[in-house]
Amino acid sequence: MSLFKSDAAKGICIMTLGAGVLTMNDATTKYLAESYPMGQVLGIRQFAALLMIVAYVWWTDTWKDLRINNRTGQAWRAAIHVGSAILIIWALTLLPIATVTAIVFSSPIVVLLFSMRVVGESVSWWRWIAVVVGFAGVLVIVRPGGIAFEWALLVAVAAAFVSGFRDLLTRCLSRTDTSISMLFWASVLLIVLSLLTIPFGWKPLTLTASFWFIFNGLLNAGAHFLMIEALRLGDAALVSPFRYTAILWATLTGFLVWHEFPDTPTMLGAAMLIVSGVMIIRRQ
Repeated sequence: MSLFKSDAAKGICIMTLGAGVLTMNDATTKYLAESYPMGQVLGIRQFAALLMIVAYVWWTDTWKDLRINNRTGQAWRAAIHVGSAILIIWALTLLPIATVTAIVFSSPIVVLLFSMRVVGESVSWWRWIAVVVGFAGVLVIVRPGGIAFEWALLVAVAAAFVSGFRDLLTRCLSRTDTSISMLFWASVLLIVLSLLTIPFGWKPLTLTASFWFIFNGLLNAGAHFLMIEALRLGDAALVSPFRYTAILWATLTGFLVWHEFPDTPTMLGAAMLIVSGVMIIRRQ
């Protein structure tokens, strides 16, 4: 059987595509946040994504998968998902997209550290090496105390920590609730909370902006579906590392759209984070 006809190869291709779509989603979000308030960007984007989720559930007739089995877990995950989304958008408005992507991709390290405390998992010496390499990568990018340090980098670091905790809750919650249920209810909460920001400066939408908001929502939902499908087709240890191609996509997008190019320390730190993440995933 040809390599490219195997489920593993399909999973790798779909994960790489999903990473690209996720980067396009971040780029579109960054573009919209330059002209519209954060609450409006989050709310309208997530509403478009929610429509796609509902269409998928309707098409597959899987309404029962939206059922909540663990109410407390769903509530906590949805709330933390909202916090993660806010921090990532905030970071995108302040920093180059490649820098934000690289720092946020340190979240597997956070998951590993939280796993020791919350889940009680043991951590081997190999994983500790991965943690050290990953945190060293973050320090190389952030450069605390250095001339190139920006406080905005701490927003991206906070986004990585919150995203890591969200991923850990997702892993725990997946024992009782479906992926589509978590996506759906987190989207509902995000939309409700974003509507509370309407009095604080929502702007009228132009026809062009409406198109970009809808496109952003489709990208947001599409990236999640592609990554879930990739993990379904291929072994996680083989497929998951290809999520890190998002850093390459982000670097290319930042250069083509905003004429941004990461400096040498940022590229070195990103490489260290990729090595750390792959080490953690392969050893799981």
